[in-house]
Amino acid sequence: MTSDPSQSRPSAPSAGGPPPGVGRPGHAPLPEPSVVPEEGWHCGHYFYRFRREMFDGSIAPNHREQFLAALNPTGDAVPERLASYWISGHDCDFGIMVMDPDPAKVDGIHQAIMAPGIGRLIEPAWSFVSVSEVSEYVPSIEEYRQRLIKEGNTPDSPELAAKVAAYERRLPMMNRNRLQPEIPDWPSACFYPMNKSRVPGANWFMEPFSARNQMMAEHAQSGMAFAGKVSQLISVGVGLDDWEWMVTLWGRNPQYLKDIVYKMRFDQASAKYAEFGPFYVGYKADADAILDHCRLL
Repeated sequence: MTSDPSQSRPSAPSAGGPPPGVGRPGHAPLPEPSVVPEEGWHCGHYFYRFRREMFDGSIAPNHREQFLAALNPTGDAVPERLASYWISGHDCDFGIMVMDPDPAKVDGIHQAIMAPGIGRLIEPAWSFVSVSEVSEYVPSIEEYRQRLIKEGNTPDSPELAAKVAAYERRLPMMNRNRLQPEIPDWPSACFYPMNKSRVPGANWFMEPFSARNQMMAEHAQSGMAFAGKVSQLISVGVGLDDWEWMVTLWGRNPQYLKDIVYKMRFDQASAKYAEFGPFYVGYKADADAILDHCRLL
């Protein structure tokens, strides 16, 4: 009986490399495949219009209940963060922001809104996919110390030591807020994507890190003037969406949103190197408040 030649040959290695978790000789083991980021959460911004030509008066009770259920998930469908807003202007009617380690939970809210039934009455206007991160420009403890010295603080002075110690205590909480932010219960919010310029003479990515770091420190200093008035999240869309970053600003008052964006436009990092996409301003509202504002109740 002729033997099967395939049984006598060593099996060929998989085109995809070694099995998950097994590294090459001399290398650290590879991480297990996962949709959960090693650092940070998935973040989705979704904006919609109601198709008013599909309405004959107020929204039907079954569609209202479906809309309420979509914006108030239960059980395993509940993401870590979810906020909804009615949006000012004609570009769209409402928007939601969702965050979770699991991208299926983030996108699941969008799918619930677009599901058969209520989905016939709604059309997407714009969206942005990103993840939260700790920026490379956040100074380490020593970098913060050196920055204070450059600003005129005396080396080895008690005042300098106190400032550095306070920063060291705050840093873990600040980084956690960058990765897993709480959405403040404030009435207004502003959302916009941005890129860093690549044009000749203003190519951000050709500048040395030291220069970029200095410009971002100036940018951060401008934002600090609005502490307690504006809260900010910068999530990264590099490799995930058309724009590189998504800026989310929450304001105690919409005037503060206008003021901070205007002030920061004069920083070199913004004035010379920033490119901005569409702006959406929203006002926090639950599902019924959105329907009421849009004259659908």
